[in-house]
Amino acid sequence: MEGLKAAFARAKSENRAAFVTYTTAGYPTIEGTADVLLAMEAGGADVIELGSPFTDPIADGPTIQTANTVALKNGTSTKSCLSIVREARSRGLKAPVLLMGYYNPLLAYGEEKMLKDAKAAGVNGFIMVDLPPEEAVRFRHHCTNSGLSYVPLIAPATSEKRMKLLCGIADSFIYVVSRMGVTGASGVLSSGLPALLEKVHKFSGGKPAAVGFGVSTREHFLEVEKVAEGVVIGSQIINTLKNAPEGEGAKAVEEYCHSITQRRNTKVSLTNGGSNGVPQGISTDANPGGDGSGWISHENEEAPKDISTEDPTKRPASESDPSNGVVHVDAVTHGSDDPGPLEQMEALNTNDDEKDPELMPSRFGEFGGQYVPESLMDCLTELEQGFEDARNDPKFWEEFRSYYPYMSRPSSLHRADRLTEHVRKTAEKGMGASIYLKREDLNHTGSHKINNAIGQALLAKRLGKTEIIAETGAGQHGVASATVCARFGMKCTVYMGSEDVRRQALNVFRMKLLGATVVAVEAGSRTLRDAVNEAMRKWVERLDTTHYIIGSAIGPHPFPTIVRTFQSVIGSETKEQMKALTGRLPDAVVACVGGGSNAAGMFHPFANDPSVRLLGVEAGGDGIDTDRHSATLAGGKPGVLHGVRTYILQNEDGQITDTHSVSAGLDYPGVGPELSGWKDNERAKFVAATDAEAFIGLRLLSELEGIIPALETSHAIFGAVELAKTMKEDENIVICLSGRGDKDVQSVAEELPKIGPKIGWDLRF
Repeated sequence: MEGLKAAFARAKSENRAAFVTYTTAGYPTIEGTADVLLAMEAGGADVIELGSPFTDPIADGPTIQTANTVALKNGTSTKSCLSIVREARSRGLKAPVLLMGYYNPLLAYGEEKMLKDAKAAGVNGFIMVDLPPEEAVRFRHHCTNSGLSYVPLIAPATSEKRMKLLCGIADSFIYVVSRMGVTGASGVLSSGLPALLEKVHKFSGGKPAAVGFGVSTREHFLEVEKVAEGVVIGSQIINTLKNAPEGEGAKAVEEYCHSITQRRNTKVSLTNGGSNGVPQGISTDANPGGDGSGWISHENEEAPKDISTEDPTKRPASESDPSNGVVHVDAVTHGSDDPGPLEQMEALNTNDDEKDPELMPSRFGEFGGQYVPESLMDCLTELEQGFEDARNDPKFWEEFRSYYPYMSRPSSLHRADRLTEHVRKTAEKGMGASIYLKREDLNHTGSHKINNAIGQALLAKRLGKTEIIAETGAGQHGVASATVCARFGMKCTVYMGSEDVRRQALNVFRMKLLGATVVAVEAGSRTLRDAVNEAMRKWVERLDTTHYIIGSAIGPHPFPTIVRTFQSVIGSETKEQMKALTGRLPDAVVACVGGGSNAAGMFHPFANDPSVRLLGVEAGGDGIDTDRHSATLAGGKPGVLHGVRTYILQNEDGQITDTHSVSAGLDYPGVGPELSGWKDNERAKFVAATDAEAFIGLRLLSELEGIIPALETSHAIFGAVELAKTMKEDENIVICLSGRGDKDVQSVAEELPKIGPKIGWDLRF
């Protein structure tokens, strides 16, 4: 922490801004990263940000995202980052180093262990891109106790209330995002930057501010220097490394940094007042040897008898009376009535005069929250308030229900007679529950996704948004989003992993027929998770005009609650229909689980009915004992992904692992936080069905009931059949038949040669 303060103080004394540089650990190689750090310092860097790569960044542009991907392929981990800093320190690096990244790898490493190991390696502090305020205050406290700094980020859209809190927890400097959007060099700096910096300085009490995002040239540097104490450059350094001849990246970075600063830092002696080649301190004007020799001493070993704010460098140590030692400080305070960070945090969602109650649950047990870049925070607040106003407005729900004929609601519910008969033939005598089907596959567009799409489109109109973006895996949510945009005359862009584009070509064509723009995402595993990453990045860039219709009960608060609320029509109708058909509630309801939209919609209305068992069926792929599955609740552990704390599939380093499912719609490494809460409090049970078992479910419903289900739903069918065998004949089960299988026919045909022989299903002509 002190090293960071000294770096900014030194720059100020030289009438210039501090130069803050960024590079990704492990890019282009792990072995060469320490050379890059030393080169940045030699080229004039005052502070260095070392990016800790993460598989699923939502705030990084393509340049840094590509560097992340390369670094992870090289095997870069949190341990690698610490080793890089340790090596650079051993070779003479003096500039303060901040680790910059996303929360999940740090969470997986262990916060306490991380702080201890980071301190030992020579790290000076942290920048966490997606840490929410309540955890930022807590984490900052731990950092302070370890002598490390926590650097908050502030964006142009940050409200004054949030800005006051973030400025209040800053201890060394504040990172200011100069424009909305993701990281990346650009040729344009924000015209509102001076006004933004004026607010930051006002609320921080004059703490240094460093400006990043969009800075890439000497001209940019000089322009920003007029209003800020620090200037951050990252993407252009990554580009410099990318374009340098092999083996000459560090040299190219040094020359680039020199072109920005027009100065060089000479290397400092390794000993620097220490012993055995280990430096013991930072050299400053008041501490020239780095060993404390510049401070006034008290030879009699008594505690100092006075406190002074006088600059100790203005009088020599020889003038001090050792018997009356003085401890020098920067200022003296006798307490303040101003609220501290914790009190400010409590007041974030209050009116000027009184505290408002929480709008809706942001947490489900330990799960939920808003782990997103600062640039998204106030947009989420706007969305939460807008949704709260809408759901408490009877006219909104009247308008929503007016589209029931268009949506084909209410969807029908009926007993699957032949499937029930099949269960009873294979179960013990007296066993075999009756199975009912809630026919969401008969909705307009062929799945439950239309419920949420209509609701969020109406909400977007209410908020004054004119454009819609969406992500999709199997394509059903993309089709539903494109459908409602066509109905309401809104521009629609759908992001879809390129592997899913291939698997769901029919749905891609349907979206295009409806007038939507479909963007294939080639990054990462090229599936649903990558589509979510890209959709979130694009939303950040166009918050003023665009609403993101997230398709599942995932993402940061309030999205899981919004999606579940619109999808709860499924469970609410099921309640009434089962009472009409059987005179009572069902004994169990079953739904497939990917992100969890249809499961949350079916389960939530029954959450307070303990007599109703809730069973979610995940995608077991090749088996949860392998690394080829998507069973997050059965095989994952808590972490942070796509802005929410929930169960996720991750490795020991906190990197998100690749998933597999024969169903594109279930191929996701996370799950909705409400479902995670139900798992932990045992309100719901979650099991996994393998690809082969899903095919068994598909075959059963197709041949026995004349209904071809979606591959997602096929998992639920298999799980329900197995559950029905363990229940009595007078008990009832309802399956949420979430989608029809037209879209999956080609995928089934491609997979049958492999899966068919395992289950005795041969459809060759």
